[in-house]
Amino acid sequence: MELPGPLSERLLDTWPVARLATLGPDGAPHQVPIVFARRGATLYSPVDGKPKRGGELARIRNARRDPRVSLLLDEYHGDWQRLWWLRVAGEARVVEPADPELDREVADAVAALRAKYPQYERVPVLGPAPVLLAIRVLAQRSWCASPDHLPNAG
Repeated sequence: MELPGPLSERLLDTWPVARLATLGPDGAPHQVPIVFARRGATLYSPVDGKPKRGGELARIRNARRDPRVSLLLDEYHGDWQRLWWLRVAGEARVVEPADPELDREVADAVAALRAKYPQYERVPVLGPAPVLLAIRVLAQRSWCASPDHLPNAG
């Protein structure tokens, strides 16, 4: 069964992690877990100040080349009546502000990320070269095992 619409919206506002799938140069899917915050119909995911290997991340390169992306929010539970997932089809664009404090879209996205993740009190939301993925939600699909065990969306 589908998750109720208002619950899907609350999950997009509160669920802590999603799996982002982009398309690699050979067309193969590339998945990584991401943090994200929603502002209207757009989900924002930063390239934050946590340590990285160096160079541009594959998800950013992939989104530049092909903006089609998918996000998956889900919960596994030993009680299979509590299983659910929410899949978002989206179109990504790479946002690289010259001055994040003056760019209203980026400032709003950073504020939303800070409000959702207390970890950003210690870790910079944006890395030294500020980059965000802005994902416009195009469609959503969902499933849950039982209407008696819907996820807690905060």
